[in-house]
Amino acid sequence: MVVLEINTPTREVMVDITDMVMQEIKKSGVVDGLCVIFVPHTTAGITINENADPTVREDIMAALEKIIPNMRFKHMEGNSDAHIKASLMGSSVTLIIENGKPLLGTWQGIYLCEFDGPRRRRVYIKFLK
Repeated sequence: MVVLEINTPTREVMVDITDMVMQEIKKSGVVDGLCVIFVPHTTAGITINENADPTVREDIMAALEKIIPNMRFKHMEGNSDAHIKASLMGSSVTLIIENGKPLLGTWQGIYLCEFDGPRRRRVYIKFLK
């Protein structure tokens, strides 16, 4: 298993980790198999989405903020919106690896989604052959 450590710069941000994951796939030597990417945090998530136009990330974050504003929730830490957004994004994605490369679409990238930063986050990568 590989552990990536990522410092997120702001409270809410989508951090492109595609290149980091690609490097780990290359280092793993896996030619055909699966790659599971898991985020062990309750206020961060992981997703695969548009990677050509950065305004898509801005739109995703703006839409999530509109759907789930940081309003007065019962949870005392004041970050219930972050927990809900992380649940919607999900805590893992699975990539198919074929011929040593992930089967991502032409415009797809992999993102760590921070909803309660800035923080130091871990991303676990596990390869299955």
